[in-house]
Amino acid sequence: MDGDRLRKLLGRGFLLSQAVERWQTRAIWVVTSADASYPHRLKERLKENAPTVLYGCGDAPILETGGLAVIGSRNATLELLAYTERIGQLAANAQQTVVSGGARGIDQASMRGALEAGGTAAGMLADSLERAALNREYRSPLMEGQLVLVSSYDPMAGFNVGNAMQRNKLIYALADAALVISSDYQKGGTWAGAAEQLTTLRLVPVFVRSQGEIDKGLQELQNMGALPWPNPSNAEDLVRTLRPEQDPTTHNEEQAPAPVHESIPEPPATTKTKPAPAKRRSKPRKSAGGIAEPTLFDAVPEKTVSNKRATTRHEKTEGTTDADG
Repeated sequence: MDGDRLRKLLGRGFLLSQAVERWQTRAIWVVTSADASYPHRLKERLKENAPTVLYGCGDAPILETGGLAVIGSRNATLELLAYTERIGQLAANAQQTVVSGGARGIDQASMRGALEAGGTAAGMLADSLERAALNREYRSPLMEGQLVLVSSYDPMAGFNVGNAMQRNKLIYALADAALVISSDYQKGGTWAGAAEQLTTLRLVPVFVRSQGEIDKGLQELQNMGALPWPNPSNAEDLVRTLRPEQDPTTHNEEQAPAPVHESIPEPPATTKTKPAPAKRRSKPRKSAGGIAEPTLFDAVPEKTVSNKRATTRHEKTEGTTDADG
């Protein structure tokens, strides 16, 4: 090796050591596909397409818990945001992790619902992990082991459309099933990611919302093989929907779509009804009208959710983009 090349490599090593030190001061960890702590779901499902390096902040074992990927457009109505929050609350009651892309709109609404109900969430970011890790809105859930934020791109990287598209497969790979709340037709990251799952990757079952006004994007995804969301009414039903192999009753792929309603009905009770009376729980916080881009923790719940989150399989340890999820 000649002297010039050696000096260049040593210089790069010094810069890398500085970067690692910077990440550590921001509680950002780094794992490679050669590490035992690398998420097995990504390695097993994506194989050689799994990212070589992952940067993250928060409770890494959450990435091994599976759960429900909730996906949708950035520009969603207040009605859809409230509906999505209720999905997140149901997942929390069922002790299922919510996986999302962390973008504003549907992604953040699902995470907000899960975290405020005491559940766990994983955000697969396409950019700005360092900024997200320092955001005071994420401080409590990150420190309390409820949230993990991950990116396969440099923590200081800015938004890039290609990166946002590529991270979609990572969201699906981390979950047991996916629910598409809303999607444009043949455009945007939500459509591209769902279409890729249905036609090429087929990593997990893909469901589409079956209540409320159904847009053309959701209709076409169902024509491509997506299943109508069965609208589970309690925690047990949700678990059976995500993992039908654990129950003799599986969802019927020939099931007809639920009828379209003028408005999305109120959510069913998400607590057990037998043998004890149903526990009361706080109503989900409604999205504030007039706010164009709701944040993940833009308000404190009026009261604490009555049911406590059960301990997950992992030990407690200790971003958002404007990309379409």
